[in-house]
Amino acid sequence: MENKTQIKVMDNGPYRVAGNFELIDAEGNAFETKNMISLCRCGLSDKKPFCDGTHKGKFESCVRAE
Repeated sequence: MENKTQIKVMDNGPYRVAGNFELIDAEGNAFETKNMISLCRCGLSDKKPFCDGTHKGKFESCVRAE
């Protein structure tokens, strides 16, 4: 059975992506990634699209599935 890619919405933080995936930009260029990455959700990171922790204490969002 193939492993699923998982995207987890972290409380007050980034999207955590784990599994077998490819992250590409709008022109189709691939970003260098590992098996687990954190993607910026607050817009404050200096390393977009990746999270650099700048959100801590400056961003609040706790999303839950219905």
